[in-house]
Amino acid sequence: MSLVNASEPALRVRGLRKRYGDVAVLHGVDLELPAEAVFGLVGLNGSGKTTTIECTLGLQGFQEGEVSVLGRGPAELFRLQGDVVAIFDSPSVPPHLTVRQCLEHARLLSPRPRRACAEVERLLGIENYTRYRIRQLSLGNRRRVSIAQALLGEPRLILLDEPFNGLDAGGVDQVLDLIAELNRETGASFLLSSHQLPYLERVCSHVAVLHEGRIAASGGLRDLLADSGSRIVLHSTQSGLAMQLLENDSRVTDLERLSSTHLKMRLREWNSEQLVSFLVEHKVPVCELIRQRASLDNFFRELTAGGDS
Repeated sequence: MSLVNASEPALRVRGLRKRYGDVAVLHGVDLELPAEAVFGLVGLNGSGKTTTIECTLGLQGFQEGEVSVLGRGPAELFRLQGDVVAIFDSPSVPPHLTVRQCLEHARLLSPRPRRACAEVERLLGIENYTRYRIRQLSLGNRRRVSIAQALLGEPRLILLDEPFNGLDAGGVDQVLDLIAELNRETGASFLLSSHQLPYLERVCSHVAVLHEGRIAASGGLRDLLADSGSRIVLHSTQSGLAMQLLENDSRVTDLERLSSTHLKMRLREWNSEQLVSFLVEHKVPVCELIRQRASLDNFFRELTAGGDS
């Protein structure tokens, strides 16, 4: 059952500017998270992802901009207790308590508890750990306990900062499946801040790229990748000749030399077979032709000039 008004964005940020003294870290950030979306905020380490989330939640002040969370401005965020949940990089749960004790304590503090502890334990797959102390759990299960605490109510917006850090492959799969299931079953909106792009690509419906304190791109993930398109990488011992032949050809765009033997390009009117025929006809040996599918990782690297994600 959906919990949200799908006509109103779950989160809207306009012109957000943040400085620490004389150092500007956010330069007019604009974000809009559609209701019921799984939204990925991606960027290099230090790009301002966590600062953006903290400003949005009123955990930090900012110099300029407008913020609306579930239709409410900063002065009314206190009214959203239980509707908005944020879980940051390191799960903060008391290490000496058991899983059940943590959940019972969180339920007492919840303004509108809607689920029993046993229900969220089953939902999060931690029902076999109820008597374990938090310090005995893996990082992945500690993160599950943090999420379980949030789900004792029915949050409409869940913000997860670096949710995959420290998880092994199995733990990542479990968190991704959980996000997809909760979004599908409850209509809760998610904002996932991460630099782990392949994981975000598996679950996100929308993405924004934050680079050097500015939004470099934002929109539906499928639309962004469709606009990015796939690339062709050509391996040839005569890449110089291939470059001369192709650099002014309208059927090729975004031609780029990768090395002394490799070129990368997009094809506009040609397919791969036509490209090979053209090159062979002009005495250019083709050792290998590789199609790189459009991916969030490639899209991100192009926007950020190939920086490490």
